[in-house]
Amino acid sequence: MGGRSFVFGHLADAHVGAWPREPEVRAALRASVLRALEVVEERGCEFLLVSGDLFHTPVPEPGEVAPVAAGLRRLVDAGCRVYVIYGSHDYIAHRTSWLDVLAESGLFLRAAPEPVRAEGDRWTLRYRVDGPTGAVIAGISGRAHGLDAAYFRSVDSEQFRATPGFHIFQFHAAIREYLPAPFRDKIEGISREELPGGCEYYAGGHIHYTYEGTGPEGGLLVNPGAVFGTSVTDLEHAARAETHQGLAIVTVEEGRPSVEYVDTAPKDALAILDVDVDHCTPAEARARLEEAVNARRGAGILLFSRLHGTLAEGEPVPGGLAAVTRGASPERGAVHLDLSDLALPGAQAEDRTEAELETEVLRRLSEGAPEELAELRGEAGLLRLRSLLRELGWPRSEGEAATDYREARTSSGRAVLRTTSPTAAAEGG
Repeated sequence: MGGRSFVFGHLADAHVGAWPREPEVRAALRASVLRALEVVEERGCEFLLVSGDLFHTPVPEPGEVAPVAAGLRRLVDAGCRVYVIYGSHDYIAHRTSWLDVLAESGLFLRAAPEPVRAEGDRWTLRYRVDGPTGAVIAGISGRAHGLDAAYFRSVDSEQFRATPGFHIFQFHAAIREYLPAPFRDKIEGISREELPGGCEYYAGGHIHYTYEGTGPEGGLLVNPGAVFGTSVTDLEHAARAETHQGLAIVTVEEGRPSVEYVDTAPKDALAILDVDVDHCTPAEARARLEEAVNARRGAGILLFSRLHGTLAEGEPVPGGLAAVTRGASPERGAVHLDLSDLALPGAQAEDRTEAELETEVLRRLSEGAPEELAELRGEAGLLRLRSLLRELGWPRSEGEAATDYREARTSSGRAVLRTTSPTAAAEGG
């Protein structure tokens, strides 16, 4: 197709507010996101797509939100439009999230303004037309545990497809055909064929790993990867140059998109330390960790130390290992300690992932659900239990009264279970 040439930005999985117990890492992540917004302005992008998980939680601390809001305001004031969908982290059922607040303030437009839908009901895909470029933009917001998968199967996209223009579809879901090798045995995802056809650009998110592909009828499909990352594994993938840490800049010429990846994370300030402590005593493990840390520690450096092996003896944090991570300062840098691969003497190897263990427990609960909770049985019940677990697990926000928190969790739980109570009815639940 023909049409005018233009440039736009595409980022996903910023996760502002992640690393809550690691202030130095959290600051580096935030700086990476703010730098990405600056790149959008510097490159003269007509608009920016944010394909989910702008924040790590629906209600992050105001101190995390404020600089991002300021960065978005600069973009908007410069004439750049911002189109956002919810991700599985910044979506929250039946409550107002910071995304809702920022949207109402005019900082961005929601490409998918209805994140919650009744499962199985046929619905029409809504869209927006970006006036200056004529781009036709639609999307489906993400939800935790793949609860958004049913939305893709029940959407009517004919009106969206029939509208003239450069078609963009935003999504926050894993695409099975393009799942990178590290995720193939861990994530189910949806099929590429479940995406609406006829788009020139598919703006993905959710998987913290850069990949490209094509849509069901052609068109460029891109997941830019996380702007920074939320785990040591994310950082390891980036350190091995398997994925990018930043955003995609997309140039459209005569209706054909091409993509350039711009990394905004401070790669020179991030170091991954792989420390083998197999058959070490606690004292030996600490000595090895200290040696590795001291060899790389320096001003402004963030060290991510992953210990692996089976200790000869000791506790999960043996010999004061945690003490090695203390004393962070601008001059000394900071150390993040990852003990997830560290085993204790006599421990049996567990070949199942945390997600697999969670699924087993939830499946048992689903199979044992009483008759009065029949909606928790079967595959639909399993999904509902996952959603219930997520809704009840949101942490209490800073300054939120205990009664407000309890009522919010109760209301969200009732909504998931589709029960009716006087309180839920009064709230429209």
